[in-house]
Amino acid sequence: MQYVSFYDSPMGKILLAADDVGLIGLWFEGQKYFANCLDETYQEREVPVFDKAKSWLQVYFSGKEPDFKVPLHFIGTEFQREVWNILLTIPYGQTMTYGEIGEILAAKRELSHMSAQAVGGAVGHNNISIIVPCHRVVGADGSLTGYAGGIDKKVGLLTLEKADMSALFVPKKGTAL
Repeated sequence: MQYVSFYDSPMGKILLAADDVGLIGLWFEGQKYFANCLDETYQEREVPVFDKAKSWLQVYFSGKEPDFKVPLHFIGTEFQREVWNILLTIPYGQTMTYGEIGEILAAKRELSHMSAQAVGGAVGHNNISIIVPCHRVVGADGSLTGYAGGIDKKVGLLTLEKADMSALFVPKKGTAL
């Protein structure tokens, strides 16, 4: 069974989703791929993982790095799960490029190269925003593209984390805005 709950963040309403294993989704209302891993039937009900996730979000939105983990259950392909696990290694307040993630994957798979575009597709389909910090992934040129929750939220989250934004910018045009 899947369960849902809501959290009112300073950046907008958030939908949380979980199953009996852990948190499966965290989306800003209206974001791209909103609730895309939810079954047709689910219950709106508070379950223990929501308490933990809401506590984590409370600490996070207070401007601090949470010092505890929320049980997660990734629903996606093996490649997506590999990328999402790498996202979990990006330190609070820091960024990594799609290409750097590709290099990590290529080395792990003993390949000479991994497509940054393929990485971008997996990052973009991350169902557990914020906790799995896809907002910390930037273009090689410093462009802030590709956040399903919207560029304004990506900038807001990085600013909240006091990330060094001096070399980062919002592109004037592009498909990932």
